[in-house]
Amino acid sequence: MKNYLLALTSLLFIGHQAIAQEVKFEEFDLDNGLHVILHQDNTAPVVITSVMYNVGGKDAGGTAEAPRTGFAHFFEHLLFEGSENIARGEFMKIIPANGGRFNANTSQDRTYYYEVFPSNKLELGLWLESERMLHPVIDQVGVDTQNEVVKEEKRQRYESPYGKIFETLGSNLFKVHPYKDPNIGFMKDLDASTLEEFNTYFKDYYGPNNAVLIVAGDINPSETKELVKKYFSEVKRGPEVVRNFQKETPITVTEKAKAYDKNIQIPAILAAYRTPGFGTKDAYILDMISSYLSGGKSSVLYKKLVDNQKQALAVQAVNISQKDYNIFAMFALPLGEVTLETLLAEIDEEVVEMQTNLISERDHQKLINQFENQFVNANSSIEGIAGSLATYYLLYDDVNLINKEIEIYRSITREDIQAVAKKYLSPNQRVEIEYLPQTDEQ
Repeated sequence: MKNYLLALTSLLFIGHQAIAQEVKFEEFDLDNGLHVILHQDNTAPVVITSVMYNVGGKDAGGTAEAPRTGFAHFFEHLLFEGSENIARGEFMKIIPANGGRFNANTSQDRTYYYEVFPSNKLELGLWLESERMLHPVIDQVGVDTQNEVVKEEKRQRYESPYGKIFETLGSNLFKVHPYKDPNIGFMKDLDASTLEEFNTYFKDYYGPNNAVLIVAGDINPSETKELVKKYFSEVKRGPEVVRNFQKETPITVTEKAKAYDKNIQIPAILAAYRTPGFGTKDAYILDMISSYLSGGKSSVLYKKLVDNQKQALAVQAVNISQKDYNIFAMFALPLGEVTLETLLAEIDEEVVEMQTNLISERDHQKLINQFENQFVNANSSIEGIAGSLATYYLLYDDVNLINKEIEIYRSITREDIQAVAKKYLSPNQRVEIEYLPQTDEQ
């Protein structure tokens, strides 16, 4: 009876937690097409204002005859330059001077700006984001300044050891889709771009109808609605964004490639697969497969290659999330005289085991627990909730995934894992890349 009561108490506690973690939100649209999502949480005097634009690295600037890569990432920086009412360089001074902090980031699929303020500065946060959307100053001084900033960022990020791996994956997995180009772009494209091209890009992609505004935290929803209307209703609707990217031909025969990095001494092996974009159930299953293979020191590849057989310095399987196609990639660094071919064969052995036999019930439950934990942690802060609301609306077309996505992971069976491993992770569906130290001759 005592054990039964303990089990019942635990069940009730878990159920209470699940209810307590539900994220409530309210949505509405302005006449100009801006979608707005409000989330009220008055537990702390903090508010976040954020805007996610439906533009990313895959959206080239320039013209059809001379497309320019890296524009979305460039605009991540450029739109901090100032506006008609904010002097150059003042944007990033105003926020900390008012007790706030800010950041922005760009992926291949979207660009995200946010500010976190004391809740009595909500109106300031809305004004700043409306200024960015309504009338930023895009002039040659700002373009030249940010060009140097981006070049320095690229030197720091891409010229670090193994810093070109993501660029290498993209250029080898994609032939026609713009995912083939690095998110940060090629500097030759930015150098060749004109001021007119930058202004055209802003008009094409940064309209209110191509964005979502999130206001979350210590707010009064009715007052916040009026403030949103006050600052954003003036923004004119932009053109509708139409994308018609070419489809990739499926990989049916193993492709082999080599890439070189002057900043490394130890080679690496990469095995990369082009898989369904995020939002599909198969993508969720591939998330689980990557965690099963290398999610922590108790994962099968880490235990085998690093701990037991001492063949690898590091091993990783990742499912890189993108809207049109994901990248499932496996990476390993050899230890001592172990060859890259040996490492890949050992990795493949574990993949074949997944394709042949069901993973254990214990490992399956462990994966469920891991993803439940990740889900809770992702939405444990106002910043996390704001980012999730924006992402689920803009990229997944289902805001309520913030409350129900965990049910997708819970629904994944051992049979699902086996089937998806068979469907996507065969050698004839991948690119095998030797990532090698660059010598003077190369």
